[in-house]
Amino acid sequence: MTTPALTTPTPPALSRGVLLRVFLRSLFLQASWNPQGMQNLGLAYAIYPALERLYPEKKALEDAVRRHLVFFNTHPYVAAAIVGGVLHHEQRVARGEESPDKVVAFKAALMGPLAALGDGFFWLSLKPATGAVSAALVPLVGVWAVGLFLLLYNGVHFTLRARLYLLGLLLGDRLVEAVARVNLPGRGAKLRMVGAACAGGLAAWLAVTFGLRAGGWSTPLLSVGCLALGALSYVLVARRVPSYVVLYVAAVLACGAGAFL
Repeated sequence: MTTPALTTPTPPALSRGVLLRVFLRSLFLQASWNPQGMQNLGLAYAIYPALERLYPEKKALEDAVRRHLVFFNTHPYVAAAIVGGVLHHEQRVARGEESPDKVVAFKAALMGPLAALGDGFFWLSLKPATGAVSAALVPLVGVWAVGLFLLLYNGVHFTLRARLYLLGLLLGDRLVEAVARVNLPGRGAKLRMVGAACAGGLAAWLAVTFGLRAGGWSTPLLSVGCLALGALSYVLVARRVPSYVVLYVAAVLACGAGAFL
């Protein structure tokens, strides 16, 4: 009589509801930031609904949670790509297709490069550009420029965050190639150019407004000065001067010129 071979039960698939819960929880990645592990508690909290479903046994679930309590820190927005990739690998671990070390190595390899990528795009490009566009439209929309800024910034932010999450979930290690094709540095450079152009436009509007209030004779001089300032802003951005620095300098110079002429 032969003994039937023991088989490992196939873990249940992650439903759309679980995947959505993980994504929504990842929005609070930094809510439990701590000096020792930084974002590790936030990551463990985000992926817990998936781990709970993949590892019904208590010991396996504890081991899975424990391996995600090690140090973790990256840009909070692009972390969505790592969260998706972690779920991709954890499903393979639960099916016995790879060892748990694989998912730990995946996080360690990507959190540094993605942090630099996210800082350059979101903090140094998207936020200054949307701020400059919104400020330049103040003469047309008034106080609604605040709402416009929130709409523009978060529209890009949430869309890209969701896209990165899906890429990580579907591709795993191949995520790197997909993120490279998105070309965030190139898009960031274009946003910085937009920010510089809007800063010049805002400065021109301020110059014309102040010139007219001063009597009108200084308006042409101020406008020419603002054109020169716009050209200077373009040169500074091309030399990788942060866009927010260019915006602040342009605003200060425009206000100063309007006050003295």
